[in-house]
Amino acid sequence: MADAVTFCFLSQAFIGPMQVFGGGLELAGRIRTGDIAVDLVRPASLQLWGLADDLGRAGYLFLLRSLPPTVVGAALFGFVTPATPATWGFFAASCFLGVVVSFGWRYLTALSACWILDDRGTQSLSLVVTLFFSGMVLPLNLFPGWLGTVADALPWSAMVQVPADVYLGKRDALTALGFQAAWAAALLVMGALATRAARHKVVIQGG
Repeated sequence: MADAVTFCFLSQAFIGPMQVFGGGLELAGRIRTGDIAVDLVRPASLQLWGLADDLGRAGYLFLLRSLPPTVVGAALFGFVTPATPATWGFFAASCFLGVVVSFGWRYLTALSACWILDDRGTQSLSLVVTLFFSGMVLPLNLFPGWLGTVADALPWSAMVQVPADVYLGKRDALTALGFQAAWAAALLVMGALATRAARHKVVIQGG
């Protein structure tokens, strides 16, 4: 019961920093207005600029949105707490990597507006997939058979399920961090390649 209560509050705390409901980036809007043309000629990486901005947003939301209700929940209902300082460190690293994975996915979703002109359908699909496969709707360890295996191997699990498992001690921390780091790197590489392709195909809808 204590694990279930803790997981519930942790998953809620991840909503803001991990931007589980999508969005959080101005990229798609700037593509529609044509401002992306200015962004692409700046002497800075569009992707890394967005990542830096998103990390700042995540840190702010962690302090203002995640921490207060989690502390109140722990005081009212009781929480499972990590037994060692190392687990706290692994949890912090897991949360950081979860934010990077989330950014990588949302960046690709937003950048798709360069080709499909209107990203609302892509954003809606991303919302459904993220909620289902991240562990937000239902912990992934409750998924049956092959579905649970597949869901646990997908990048969305790195946003909610994996950090929660690291906190609760339900999986090896180093293996979990390696899994998150691999997906973070893969998504950032795909984002860099997509950005390079976007420089050769930008349809300006306004501005």
